[in-house]
Amino acid sequence: MPDPQLVLAARVQDALAAAFGPSHADTDPVIRPSQFADLQANVALPLAKKLQAERGEKQNPRAVAEEIVAHLDVADIVSDVQVSGPGFINLTFADAWIAGQAQHMLADERLGVPAADYAQTVVVDYSAPNVAKEMHVGHLRTTIVGDSLVRMMEFLGHKPVRQNHIGDWGTQFGLLIEHLLDIGEDAAREELSRGDINEFYQAARAKFDGDPGFAERSRRRVVALQAGDPETLRIWQKFIDDTVVYINKVYERLDVTLTDDDLAGESKYNDMLADVSADLEASGVAVISDGALCVFPPGFTGRDDQPVPLIIRKSDGGYGYATTDMAAIRYRVNDVKADRIIYVVGADQALHFQMVFAAARQAGWLPDSVRAEHAQIGMVLGTDGKRFRTRSGASVKLTELLDEAVERAGHAYDEVNHDDSFDAATRDDIARKVGIGAVKYADLSVARDSEYIFDFDRMLAFKGNTGPYLQYATARIRSIFRKGGLAPEDATGPIVLGDPAERALALELLGFGAAVEQAFDLAEPHKLAAYLYSVADAFTTFFENCPVLKAPDEATKASRLALCAVTLRTLDTGLGLLGVQTPERM
Repeated sequence: MPDPQLVLAARVQDALAAAFGPSHADTDPVIRPSQFADLQANVALPLAKKLQAERGEKQNPRAVAEEIVAHLDVADIVSDVQVSGPGFINLTFADAWIAGQAQHMLADERLGVPAADYAQTVVVDYSAPNVAKEMHVGHLRTTIVGDSLVRMMEFLGHKPVRQNHIGDWGTQFGLLIEHLLDIGEDAAREELSRGDINEFYQAARAKFDGDPGFAERSRRRVVALQAGDPETLRIWQKFIDDTVVYINKVYERLDVTLTDDDLAGESKYNDMLADVSADLEASGVAVISDGALCVFPPGFTGRDDQPVPLIIRKSDGGYGYATTDMAAIRYRVNDVKADRIIYVVGADQALHFQMVFAAARQAGWLPDSVRAEHAQIGMVLGTDGKRFRTRSGASVKLTELLDEAVERAGHAYDEVNHDDSFDAATRDDIARKVGIGAVKYADLSVARDSEYIFDFDRMLAFKGNTGPYLQYATARIRSIFRKGGLAPEDATGPIVLGDPAERALALELLGFGAAVEQAFDLAEPHKLAAYLYSVADAFTTFFENCPVLKAPDEATKASRLALCAVTLRTLDTGLGLLGVQTPERM
């Protein structure tokens, strides 16, 4: 089902060609929602300036707009066309056309959204916890933003390649492995599997700082690890496996689609780093500077106006994040055949990724045909406006945060629910879905690169732009069908629009495909969240003004039930793309 704005834009372009000749057919009309009508076209004003330059005489934009309207053929879509102001063209969609498009959405399992003509292969690098440390609130955003993007891609017919670039390599593993050996593998496995990663690391770190003998053993262990010592690698792999058990428990609670098959940590690229350095040096892209091998991408200078280096190989022969990221780009372009690479990583890494992308393009490893982008993730703040931390100043553990969200959701639900027929299991399932959904939606409903305040009271509210509000809208629709003794899939209409609230809801529904496409193209899930909120809001107005089961006649009842059905599927599908589950009852 085509986007209504694109349909009308094409019709306006046809009118331009008919009125002013083929040379103006490619003029791009700006089509946007209008407060006067359903859509407003702004094309007459810029076209008047273009005509004035061509003809050497002043052109009246309003007259240009009237000439376009005279050649505009939209009778099958639009019921009224008006010129307003200095030359705006206001278009009102016909009720019958809106109803027909909504009917098409209802009958189509994809809600009228066509699969992509070309299936892009899109690598999405997201979540990326450090397996030596507890997942904290900062990992929440990178995890759920990335997961919502891959869900949208799959829905649109693209091929997402999930890449969980976990921190599973580095000098810290020397002290971690030695501590594991000190306390015993069985004890370490039990401790790590229950998520006590921070405690494990802190104990190892304390021994490293306070025991010179342990510190020396740890340094030797790092050398053995990097040299590929079989016994050290066996212990390292066991350590990774045990900590991944914990990570997967968090993913399961968040209903995130990452699996062990998506693990692509730093260690994956370890064997490629020497070749990366050698190839960059041989091509002249990287040069030796102060003993280190560096790339100096053009356009990056420091405060002293001197070029800023991207260090590929340190002066001591070691490698850093830049080397790993360069190796990853080359692998993802050459081996994965990516059309697009999205790094869902904190905004504080912006300069790093700008330089890595520039260096990769300089080396010829990132061709213009591949779109690489840093989907920046803003910081989570507490209600005091500072970085979200515990009272002691420590990072907030993600598991504890989710526990509290579910507990608070249960209390909030108990305050608004007065249905005694729910058993404990049903109530707990609702609390879980509402609590986790509230946390995820609160994050996804704000621009990913902006900071936002983590406030349980706001995100768990059943009013406003919140997860519970949207979930309640779906539960309310399901309640209508239960009371009517009808399954949503059995509501087939036909849809006929009479009340303004019916029309407003149906018109809002038609924007679903465009909202998903825009959110995917910009890698901005909040665009989809904003659309879903507008649908839920339009449904609330419809529900308050248009009786469904007590409609004045059977035809109106059938139409309104069909509208409810397509609204439910739109909200369910859209929230599913955001990774937010909807309870059957609330």
